Amino acid sequence: MKNLVEPIKRKEDVEAIENYLAVHSIRNKLIWVFGTNTGLRISDILGLNIEDVKNKNYVEIKERKTGKYKRFPLNKKLKDLIEEYLSKERLKTYSIVEEEPLFVGKHHHRLDRSQVYRFLNDTCKKLGISANIGTHTMRKTFGYHFYKKYNDVALLQKILNHSSPAITLRYIGVDQDEIDISYNNFEL
Repeated sequence: MKNLVEPIKRKEDVEAIENYLAVHSIRNKLIWVFGTNTGLRISDILGLNIEDVKNKNYVEIKERKTGKYKRFPLNKKLKDLIEEYLSKERLKTYSIVEEEPLFVGKHHHRLDRSQVYRFLNDTCKKLGISANIGTHTMRKTFGYHFYKKYNDVALLQKILNHSSPAITLRYIGVDQDEIDISYNNFEL
């Protein structure tokens, strides 16, 4: 069986990652929060330009993988963090030109997925989080916690652009044990 990337299922671990990243890099924290609050694929997060998010209430993109149009609101947490990142970290390092990439590396080039993979894995190792971590962990974490909060697999399926509820449940790591527990605790 393949070593599949997993969601971070414990909310305390999600917060620990965010807090650790906040101390080390506002940029990396923003990438993490973007992934865990929107469910975007890493290619779509790293494909964002400043103009896509600065002073915006909604983000509109064409998904790189599917080619489909996607529009979603930015929550307050993301809006505040985008503003903090642009005004504190990004502005000190580089000028802010609207059509520039939102996330850049040391040489002012668009950040790539391997750089995100490294900082996520390093962070989880330092925090003792033993899940199989990858850049897709952010998207799966969003899906897992969205499902746990709203218990609406059909809506999550639509958000993640999956073809069936079964694929969505398998994707976010809801396994047979959890399904059995929910059945055992359900009576009419």
